[in-house]
Formats: sequence, C-alpha cells, structure tokens
Amino acid sequence: MGAAEDPGIENPSRNQIGGGARAGAAPTVNRRDMLRLAVGAGAGLALSGLLDLPTVKAATDKLKIAQVTEFTTSCNFCSCGCGMVASVSDGKLIKLEGDFDHVVNGGSLCVKGMAMFPTHASPMRNKTPRYRAPGSDHWVEITWEDAVYRMARKIRTVRDQTWVATQKAGDTDVPVNRTDAIAFMGGAQNTNEECYLFQKAARLLGTPFVEHQARL
Repeated sequence: MGAAEDPGIENPSRNQIGGGARAGAAPTVNRRDMLRLAVGAGAGLALSGLLDLPTVKAATDKLKIAQVTEFTTSCNFCSCGCGMVASVSDGKLIKLEGDFDHVVNGGSLCVKGMAMFPTHASPMRNKTPRYRAPGSDHWVEITWEDAVYRMARKIRTVRDQTWVATQKAGDTDVPVNRTDAIAFMGGAQNTNEECYLFQKAARLLGTPFVEHQARL
C-alpha cells in the first residue's frame, strides 16, 4: 500500500489548501483571512492614531448638511413618475435632485423635472387661493376654507343640474344614476391609496369619466 493510501499518514494538502481540518483538529486560518485581519487592524490603528474621533464628530455637526434630512418623492409634471430626492432643513426644502436608485429614471431628470425646485422656491409662486368673479378683470385672495366651500358648492350644483337618473334601453327606462358633466383625472404623483380614494369619490359622484394623465 502506498503512502497516499495509508490512513495513518496525514495528507498535508487537506489541511493547508481548502480541504478543511480533520474532526477534532484546531481550526486553521488561511492566508487570505490573515491578510484581511492584518489590513483591517492596521487601518483601525492608523485612524485611531491620526484622528481625534470626538473632535471630528463635533466638527461635522457644524456642517451645512449635518441637519439635512432627505425624503424620496416623485416628479409631478408628467406621467412618467420619475423618482426624486428632496433635501429638507428646518422644515424648508433646500434641494431637489434625481433619485439614482429609482427604477424609472435612474437619477436623470428632464428640463421639467430640473425646474421643480426653482418653481417651488420662486417668489412668484402663488401660496394663497384666489378668486376671479365672472366678468371681473382681477383676482382677489380668499381663505382656504372659502376655496373648499366654493368648489364643493360648484360640484354639487353641476351634479344636480346634469344628473341623469334613467336612460332608455329600447322601451324600458333603465336606472343609470350618472352625470356627464364631471370628470376625474389622476397624475403621476398620486399614490395607490390616493387613486383608490379618487375612484371612490368619482363613483359616489356618479361620473363614469375617470382617466389618468398617462393615457392622454
């Protein structure tokens, strides 16, 4: 019987080259693990010797971006639904940029998306509801409560004036309960939950016209 076949003779290649240790033998460390441990320990010692970590932390707390929080959102211009990252500091939006992790745009933005932040921060942006009476040549500022009341009253008036209760199907009057004067349109920035509520509201109002911006 040769040496390679003798069970009493150890095979050094099994313990040294990826074969693993025998049962009951002490675990071994290969060369790659040794290099990884040595490099990691050396880097840690070098950083701790060169940097005063408490001082570094105190200095970074004073940076402009230290108190900035980022939120993911989506562009509201068209129906693509491109992802964006909003940077907020002290409750104020300070930057909007493309989301590089978003599946739709991969961080890129068109000219409309790039104009979102200037549009938001523009001093010309209207932040108060305004109303222009029929025949008037100027707008007047109103409260949000007044604006909501006016819209609700207008919707109810149009619905009542254009309500269709029945429709002829041959010689029979069939209940339809609808209005053809109101329509709902969704946008790219609406979430699934918002779209669900829009559908419920549209059905309760009796309008069959529910569309999305992407289909227009």
